[in-house]
Amino acid sequence: VQLQASGGGLVQAGGSLRLSCAASGGTFSNNAMGWFRQAPGKEREFVAAVSRSGGSTDYADSVKGRFTISRDNAKNTMYLQMNSLKPEDTAVYYCAAGYQLRVGAISRSGVQYQHWGQGTQVTVSS
Repeated sequence: VQLQASGGGLVQAGGSLRLSCAASGGTFSNNAMGWFRQAPGKEREFVAAVSRSGGSTDYADSVKGRFTISRDNAKNTMYLQMNSLKPEDTAVYYCAAGYQLRVGAISRSGVQYQHWGQGTQVTVSS
């Protein structure tokens, strides 16, 4: 599975962005999907994940209530709607895909994801 993330940019605090992750190759619907981010000088961290069917989601506490993850299996695409953005959300955002046998399974661990996109920069100014 090849992944292409897009939609990043510069936005003021309080603003919104929508990230997309387009997948090609493989069977998209066999994979749980996730978003991770890495700020300068910090380790990569989990942001959000969605199950194969889209029926289960999980969020980091820092983004819960502000970010919404979703997927469209017909379009082989995953999304991350980011609202009420804060300067601390500034990071490179990576999408990832990981094969899961169970339809409802999701994971916060990066090691569960075999395929990664190239990342898209999100910068939130104060």
